[in-house]
Amino acid sequence: MSEYSKNASLGKCQEEGKRENKDAERNDAERDMDNQKAEQEVEEKKEETLSEYGQMTLDDNEQRHRIHLLSIIGEVEGHENMGSGSKTTKYEHVLPQLAALEDDRKIEGILILLNCCGGDVDAGLAIAEMIASMSKPTVSLVLGGSHSIGVPLAVSADYSFIVPTGTMLVHPVRMSGMVIGAPQTYEYFQRIQDRITGFIADHCRADQRRLEQMMMETGELTKDLGTILIGEDAVREGLINQVGGIRDALDYLYGMIEGTSEVNG
Repeated sequence: MSEYSKNASLGKCQEEGKRENKDAERNDAERDMDNQKAEQEVEEKKEETLSEYGQMTLDDNEQRHRIHLLSIIGEVEGHENMGSGSKTTKYEHVLPQLAALEDDRKIEGILILLNCCGGDVDAGLAIAEMIASMSKPTVSLVLGGSHSIGVPLAVSADYSFIVPTGTMLVHPVRMSGMVIGAPQTYEYFQRIQDRITGFIADHCRADQRRLEQMMMETGELTKDLGTILIGEDAVREGLINQVGGIRDALDYLYGMIEGTSEVNG
């Protein structure tokens, strides 16, 4: 082969090598862009889930546990929509999400944040029953308050916390709209109340008779029956396991996942 042919062949190989390098660089750049786009979509989905449903997955902890955060805020909405100006928790959003979490092998535990003023009895008990029946470790944290139907929601978790200034309001069942003044109506009220107090007593240390006494207390609320419990009072009455904050709740949940914390300890 002549010297010219050798040089031509070498130049051709070099050009092909440069072209391959450029193609590889282009592919790497496209791959990086795709990865960035995918990460951005994941972040946008997280933000949308947080803003729309008050939920997100916590997985940046030292132990690398995947914790799902579920917030129950405002009023628990029933079969009728609340006004657009009201903050609500919709059971048709929460129930399917809880079913999905139970089925998700990646989720190791659930943290429930409560700042709830009450709401629909059937919807609240449905959510509470779902939480209580889950196989994954669950911890609840009462922040501003967990009133009325928020009480069974708070005790439905495997372990519960309340901040020192958090409140829980225990009061009799109320019903809005037309009420028929017949003995059967009051019996129906009593059966609804028994469902609520029975669930609470089954999932905490409080006695059902004591709950009924607190419901009928006349000396605490000026215009209503019932008892308001603040922080340590809720622990003393056996409704809540412990006074604490977000760090305590997360640490206890990590311990439940790792087998070092007791359920309803």
